[in-house]
Amino acid sequence: MAARWQNTDFHKKIKTAFKAFDTKGNNTVDHREIGTIMFSLGCFPSQAEVHDVIAQVEEDDTSAYISLEKFLPVMTKVLLEKKFPPTQEDKLLQAFEVLDKKKKGYLEKEELTKYMMQEGEAFTQKEMDEMLTAFTDQTNNVIHYKDLIDQHIFDSDL
Repeated sequence: MAARWQNTDFHKKIKTAFKAFDTKGNNTVDHREIGTIMFSLGCFPSQAEVHDVIAQVEEDDTSAYISLEKFLPVMTKVLLEKKFPPTQEDKLLQAFEVLDKKKKGYLEKEELTKYMMQEGEAFTQKEMDEMLTAFTDQTNNVIHYKDLIDQHIFDSDL
């Protein structure tokens, strides 16, 4: 019974995240949105892992769209198996603090964009725009990283 409830809870969360990117309202999203959807659900796959998920749920090779019907069972399994867990909070905080050289407790949008688009597995401009829209304090135009961590934005437990 608990597993059934958990699946229902996961389904609601997956559907909500999916529909946020379903711009046409037809239960499909552009395949390029899958990584962002997974991130919003607390999963942190590499680009190669995102491509593997896309390969599992693609309608066909000619379509650039993924249907909710195909995405839902695959993403439910990912969440149930706790694949692609986030970095532990303390390690994540340390990473932000390394970037925050002046120890201000926040990063400016330009600063974070520079780090996220030039280092490691670089984000695209579109991914950065989406992240900044979601996480930027609109009053001060900065990202208060400790608040994000304290709010469990990066928590894998749904």
